[in-house]
Amino acid sequence: MTDDIPDDILVRHDLQTVAFYNVENLFDIHDNKRTHDNDYLPASVKRWTYKRYQNKLRKLGFAISNIGKNETGKHPAIVGLAEVESAVAIKDLLSSKHLEHLNYGYVHYDSLDERGIDVALLYDKNAFKLQHSESFRVYLANENGTPDYTRDILLVSGWLDGEKIHVIVNHWSSRHEGLEETEPKRLAAADKVSEIMNTLAQTCEDPKIIVIGDFNDDPSSNSIRKLVKTQNLYNPMDVLHTYSRGTSTHRFKWNLFDQILFTTNFFEATPNTLSFDKAEIFDDDFLKLSHGKHKGKPFRTYIGPKYQGGYSDHFPVYAIFKK
Repeated sequence: MTDDIPDDILVRHDLQTVAFYNVENLFDIHDNKRTHDNDYLPASVKRWTYKRYQNKLRKLGFAISNIGKNETGKHPAIVGLAEVESAVAIKDLLSSKHLEHLNYGYVHYDSLDERGIDVALLYDKNAFKLQHSESFRVYLANENGTPDYTRDILLVSGWLDGEKIHVIVNHWSSRHEGLEETEPKRLAAADKVSEIMNTLAQTCEDPKIIVIGDFNDDPSSNSIRKLVKTQNLYNPMDVLHTYSRGTSTHRFKWNLFDQILFTTNFFEATPNTLSFDKAEIFDDDFLKLSHGKHKGKPFRTYIGPKYQGGYSDHFPVYAIFKK
């Protein structure tokens, strides 16, 4: 693996990176009887072996450690994750080659998601002081009235460079059963995020809130537009989504499901407070396929049952805040 990012970049102590990364089925190699993890076991069709697991951990760690590094000269202060199976997988990730020397802590709750994948949050203990975390369930139902279990929404509150912020981590329902058929589920998740934000507004004066996640909707989708309008959020990802750029692809079409939104008080230029600087997709060449008909698309771990040995089927996204 080639590190294209030089290590001698000037470290900017006035900048902090907040990132989000859907890490594509980060399952540990142990059988969990409560979840549908049979595809990701050493004896499965996919042959999810210890060696393949370690390779993915090492690659993800390399990617995470470099998000925002060109701008800040350092690793991100906060990283939201989607598609992690367990605390074991997170601990193994943090013990991997490119992260083991960094002082990351994590927040994770097991959800009732049928595939057994959850959201989580990594945080640099030197930059972020954890105060509170909480998990929120999104109550959904299938057409026949049975519960549809999806990922919980994670709220983490604490002090980033001494300033109180709240981060809400999401992984909303997929589009697998059809865009229109599944849209009500994502609208319900948007309502839950609004509910969480309204509660924060009642208990904190002018709270600074960052909403991150894989929303399985683009910035122009109804669920995101509703959340932005209802909560007066700013979505810097709006201008990043183009015909030729996004964070994941479906049938050769780019989507920007992975987004970072925030309250507009991050635009206030108050001395010694965090303000928004820029947002980007982290799509460096090492995360992309280098040849073939899918050249330039995310270098993923699997395509169906076929092992590719890559990073993820999503690119990370990040926002930089300046103090």
